[in-house]
Amino acid sequence: MSSETTETCDAFLGGRVQLYQPADGYRAGVDPVMLAAATPAQPGQHVLELGCGAGAALLCLHARVAGLSLTGVEMQPMYAELARRNAVLNGADMRVVEADLRHLPPDIKARGFDHVIANPPYYDRARSTSSINAGRDMALAGDTPLSDWIEVAAKRLAPKGYLTMIQKADRLPDILTPLMARLGSVRVRAIQPRVGRVAELVIVQARKGGRAAFVMEPPLIMHEGERHLRDGESYTAQVLTILREGGDLPWGH
Repeated sequence: MSSETTETCDAFLGGRVQLYQPADGYRAGVDPVMLAAATPAQPGQHVLELGCGAGAALLCLHARVAGLSLTGVEMQPMYAELARRNAVLNGADMRVVEADLRHLPPDIKARGFDHVIANPPYYDRARSTSSINAGRDMALAGDTPLSDWIEVAAKRLAPKGYLTMIQKADRLPDILTPLMARLGSVRVRAIQPRVGRVAELVIVQARKGGRAAFVMEPPLIMHEGERHLRDGESYTAQVLTILREGGDLPWGH
């Protein structure tokens, strides 16, 4: 990383994960933590993240599930370098490849993964304005269609492998059409800021070769109460367990 780039080292999961991030640009928040919590990985499995950034989701998954083999793909050199440093910092068995997900290295294209996870850019570039910061712009409004993310993920999954994604709720229609054409056993969980509020995010999961009916899971409520009443944190108990203790977000509950 350039010596001119200012960075911070931030704690996730109550300090279980330490993450170097740029002070300016895209910075990981709760979204990759939720993505990791919703990934039903088991010890010894192989996990691929498309667009891994500085490695937050993979490293949170590493902190929760021992013995995983992790691979991250990141097209921005600065973030790929950060992810490699963060893997060493957190003692993770994690390889980071600098590549466009549409042009993966042959060795990755030849493999099948038990899980593919992704936190694609939340905004359609055709409908959004560019950010001043190039890294933030690429992370939040990349130029790869969601259908391409799903196509690549489906190809990289081993039989019966799972794809888990987090995305803005209003882009769910852009996900479901290509997803249901390539994978099965689709489940969706809405993430609501509070009871009675419109969902802002969704977590979507599908299985290669799955044949179960579509399921709309109960929503995850982030904050207690119907509105903000005081300063300080107001996360629900379930969310606090995920964010501070590395708890999982199980499906089917």
